[in-house]
Amino acid sequence: MTDPIFPIEPTPEDAQGAIAEEFAFFSDWSERYQYLIDLGRKLPPFPDALKTETHRLHGCQSMVWIVPSGDAERLDFMAASDSAIVSGLIYLALRVYSGRSAHAILDTDASYIGDIGLAKHLSPTRSNGLAALLAFIKAQAQRAAA
Repeated sequence: MTDPIFPIEPTPEDAQGAIAEEFAFFSDWSERYQYLIDLGRKLPPFPDALKTETHRLHGCQSMVWIVPSGDAERLDFMAASDSAIVSGLIYLALRVYSGRSAHAILDTDASYIGDIGLAKHLSPTRSNGLAALLAFIKAQAQRAAA
């Protein structure tokens, strides 16, 4: 795996606060979608060799691959999508959860989704995909913590 770029902020709460502040800067959803696309471009390169069925996240309309690594002390996630907006959603989730302890992941609800209005502005298929991504991250944390 490449060197992790996450965490950026010291805690999941700080990450969610920073995300809310950044999205509050934009006045409409076309600007926020463009920002999501820009964030998705910041994801580290994902090796083609890992774009396999084994690493595919089911529940998303787009193709999404995710690879966890680490243990209860620190879980890292590498992920990619073939969709620009979904890549941005992945970036936000990894910003909050990747590079954190299993307990920090399990103790953190994804409040940024409601805080920035994502829940109201995502299509049902993207909402389902985001829910599948978050469930995968939480399940990995649950396994690591056990």
